Amino acid sequence: MPIVNRIGDFAEEMKRWRRWLHAHPELKLDCHETARFVAEKLRAFGVDEISEGIAQSGLVAIIEGRGDGPTIGLRADMDALPMDEQTGLPHASTVPGRMHACGHDGHTTMLLGAARYLAETRNFSGRVALIFQPAEEDIGGGRIMVEEGIMERFGISEVYALHNAPGLAPGAFSTAPGPIMAAVDTFRIHIAGKGGHGAYPHEAIDPIPPALAIAQALPTIVSRNAPARDDLVISVTMLNAGSADNVIPATAFVGGTVRTFAPELRDLVERRMGEIVAGTAAAFGVRAELDYERGYPPTVNDAGAVEKAARVAAEVAGAEAVDTHRPREMGAEDFSYMLAARPGAFLFIGNGEGPGVHHPEYDFNDEIAPVGASFFARLVETLNPV
Repeated sequence: MPIVNRIGDFAEEMKRWRRWLHAHPELKLDCHETARFVAEKLRAFGVDEISEGIAQSGLVAIIEGRGDGPTIGLRADMDALPMDEQTGLPHASTVPGRMHACGHDGHTTMLLGAARYLAETRNFSGRVALIFQPAEEDIGGGRIMVEEGIMERFGISEVYALHNAPGLAPGAFSTAPGPIMAAVDTFRIHIAGKGGHGAYPHEAIDPIPPALAIAQALPTIVSRNAPARDDLVISVTMLNAGSADNVIPATAFVGGTVRTFAPELRDLVERRMGEIVAGTAAAFGVRAELDYERGYPPTVNDAGAVEKAARVAAEVAGAEAVDTHRPREMGAEDFSYMLAARPGAFLFIGNGEGPGVHHPEYDFNDEIAPVGASFFARLVETLNPV
């Protein structure tokens, strides 16, 4: 895999950065130690400006090029997941219940590698804005950074991001124009009946049968209400009730996730869920409340930005290692908020064979970090030539 020679020179340092980050995972918006580590490196590299405390622990660093030109945004996420690591590696998480199981430690490292090279060489015009974002896995740090005005404040005209992809050949790239990842919504249904003794169900109002009926009815929205050619996933992932074998509980809970691409399909699902919950509650004589929360919007790539990014990826990895026809998938990404604010592209970079993301035995492949850093660096140099 051809990479920028200078970035190859400090590849071992990048490995050490990544493994320190992996051993010290942080969650949600509380990525303060990670941000301090990043800011320390950026100052050592000689970037021109660092703005900290965005979305609590996020930061944006500016590197000035040679001469006038637009500002290109490059984003990396910094947060980890609330789970225990089972890799047994020397650099495994030192914090119980926290693990970099999605590779954000690697994403941060790739952007740091690009930052070092770009600050040293300045072989581009305009500016580059390095966006280090917390809370991709939860809350939506990307949304908060956009709401806090980073696009306007730093004059960002285009924005790009990489995400590692287990199962894709190491250092290969995969993306597509248009929608590439889905919108994600969450539903929570609280059912209230009347508790009682399991031997005397006629004296109680059992919330379990309506909970089961709702859980069975919700997937029919996919098969009976939505157009067959539209991508839609409704997954009931929680059904909770009861605490003893001889007690009819007073309440039950049904929860899960919805994945869509089309806004009108999102509206349809929320409406039909409300009708199913209300109708089932009436039929069983219980009270039921639907809490439908809209989360991240679809991640939609700009076609022109994908074309430009693919050309750079082919230069770094070879044309045969770049796929611009990646099927869209039902996972979600809060980079969607940045792409809604500015044109740009979200690309996957191959992590090689091994456990998938969000798996307790997952680990980012350090060999691909110089490839991702080279992509970021050459992207800036290509979009903003001197």
